[in-house]
Amino acid sequence: MSATDHVDRVDHVSTGSTATTSGWQDRGGRLPGLARLALVRAAVELRQFWRERDAVIFVFAYPIVMLAIFASVFGSEDQGTEVAQIGFAQYFLPGMVATGIMLTSFQSLAVSIAVERDDGTLRRLRATPLPVTAYVGGKVALTLATSVVQTALLLAVAALAFDVPLPTDAGRWVTFAWVFALGAATGTVCGVGFSSLPRSGRSASAVVTPVVLVLQFISGVFFAFFALPGWMQTVASVFPLKWIAQGMRSVFLPEEMAALETSGSWQHPATAAVLVAWLIVGLVVGVRTFRWRRRDDG
Repeated sequence: MSATDHVDRVDHVSTGSTATTSGWQDRGGRLPGLARLALVRAAVELRQFWRERDAVIFVFAYPIVMLAIFASVFGSEDQGTEVAQIGFAQYFLPGMVATGIMLTSFQSLAVSIAVERDDGTLRRLRATPLPVTAYVGGKVALTLATSVVQTALLLAVAALAFDVPLPTDAGRWVTFAWVFALGAATGTVCGVGFSSLPRSGRSASAVVTPVVLVLQFISGVFFAFFALPGWMQTVASVFPLKWIAQGMRSVFLPEEMAALETSGSWQHPATAAVLVAWLIVGLVVGVRTFRWRRRDDG
């Protein structure tokens, strides 16, 4: 059976038809490997994502619109120290990159998985040989793909419309790559784990959105992190978004701006350690709490 046939079979299952184990087998009577199933599921996720035009517009437009609003309102205010002063748009950009990653990974998945569980999509998938790991792998691929496109659009608008200088040395782009990858992976697994908390798909947004909003306000996304109260900085340091934003500031801001961080440095090792720790926690919680059915589904 070709990969396209597998995509069609998974897509049929996600829209309500029935799949049998034999339908997933290749001509040799064997089931596809985990990696292949994850790729097939990723293709289905991408197709379904592009069909939801309102969601597509929100995911890609939100960081750009927020950057435009804040840069327009506070455009005359510079940020920095006596050694280095930068425009507000340049300082605000790393936070928008970070929150974009969190929106496409944590928030989108926590809500969408809860909705899929509520409308019976996961129950139908459970009737197929698709393992949980392949299902999550498809979500990871969707997150990475949408995050890459979203971030590329955001950087292009920042550079062309607001004259934000982008890094010119390879080292900063290497930092960008690992912070981006770790942040997206962490947000994805945490979103999968958090998706079990809402009792229904209808309540998912009400449960997830406030969490994301609070993290945005205390993590240096909407305000300069160094200007926040000390207790707020301490609370934010427990969660991944603060570290993703700080890692992105180390990419897009001058080196002299590190003096404004709480430790006086970019803390790359700490950033990696916190994100890896949350990645592991998210994986453990996700595996232990993931359910194909609603809590009240018999």
